[in-house]
Amino acid sequence: MSYEFIAITMFAGMMVLLLTGQRVFAVIGFVGVVAAFLLWGTGGSEMGFASAMKLVKWYPMLTVPMFVFMGYMLSESGIAEDLYKAFHVWMGPINGGLALGTIGLMVIISAMNGLSVAGMAIGATIALPELLRRGYDKVMTTGVVQGGSTLGILIPPSIVLVLYGMIARVPVGQLWLAGVFPGLLMAALMAIYVYVRCRINPSLGPALPAEDRKVPMGEKLRLLTAGILPLGIFTLMMWLFLSGIASLVEASAIGAISSALVAWQRGRLTRRLWSDVLQKTLGISCMFMWILIASLCFGAVFDGLGAVKSIERFFLGDLGLEPWQVLVLMQLSFLIMGMFLDDTAMLVIVAPLYIPLVQKLGFDLVWYGVLYTITCQIAYITPPFGYNLFMMRAMAPPGITMRDIYASIWPFVGIMIVSLLIIGLFPDIATWLPEHFYAKGQ
Repeated sequence: MSYEFIAITMFAGMMVLLLTGQRVFAVIGFVGVVAAFLLWGTGGSEMGFASAMKLVKWYPMLTVPMFVFMGYMLSESGIAEDLYKAFHVWMGPINGGLALGTIGLMVIISAMNGLSVAGMAIGATIALPELLRRGYDKVMTTGVVQGGSTLGILIPPSIVLVLYGMIARVPVGQLWLAGVFPGLLMAALMAIYVYVRCRINPSLGPALPAEDRKVPMGEKLRLLTAGILPLGIFTLMMWLFLSGIASLVEASAIGAISSALVAWQRGRLTRRLWSDVLQKTLGISCMFMWILIASLCFGAVFDGLGAVKSIERFFLGDLGLEPWQVLVLMQLSFLIMGMFLDDTAMLVIVAPLYIPLVQKLGFDLVWYGVLYTITCQIAYITPPFGYNLFMMRAMAPPGITMRDIYASIWPFVGIMIVSLLIIGLFPDIATWLPEHFYAKGQ
């Protein structure tokens, strides 16, 4: 049996096992360890242990629980709810104003937490019930929450970009800066879509009644300050890291400590809150660790089979494709895998195979990191197995059906594809800020 056929069999076997409903890390790790044992005997079976040791020694991994803790501390302490109230009173008089405020909330939540799960939880539990109570169209608003929640893996501090940077050996600071303009571009396109659609058909997003707009200016300004603290933490953390005063891990620790101090200053740091935040942080961090251990083992077997060289030979030699054609095929493969795997599993399994090829084709790895992340965002909300679709089903109010959820995402999928094409055609949108910042610092 050829090594190429073994690699294809491993990948196909993993996909089949995922359809059984088993946990992602268990399937990936099982296939990797069994394949290693069958190929190289008892020595190969130690690849799983070696992967665990590699991860434990991976110092930047300490950033993951820090960023997750920071995001949950800020959101669970009620700051996200205060932010939504601010958007409520300032944007309510506009048709579709609360939906626009929800997109703004998602952008700020993304800056608080580098995961889409936090934005989804806050959007589904805080914003969506209020939008439905105000008579907003349930399909449109469900799409707003799902599309907006994906911004968390692109706008810094994105944990996905941290993992990509470690695998691709690209500075995380450059990746974070590269994600700023694409993330804001995508948020702006979503906001324009909602505004235009509600302007054409006001019944989709009615303005607040006159009696609900009678909020004293002092109260409006007080609510507006709710966004200052999380943005201040974000700015402090980014400044310390990008200026070289603190390392990535140190900056993440400062962010985590600052978020706890903010919750304490607002009188919300209770024992129950502390326990809930720690449990959620532990759960998310352990999920990342297990997936990474399993994926590193799977990737080590792939690399041992020479899969990287085989892929290069297949695309560039056998098929004779142009570089941009190879790039399109890679992005399509991410979209397909996104129906079965989460972004972390995709990254750790496929990135070690694709990144050398991207480099060989002459593309910028920072720019490609942004393209990869946007593709993950699309995969998150596309049927049949989009990760965010099932999260929304679990968190949405009773009136939201699975049919509504599926129907709601297509305009936002279209916006993401347009964003992907724009950034693909105009790489400077992603690369200008990191190049300008680091050139200025030299």
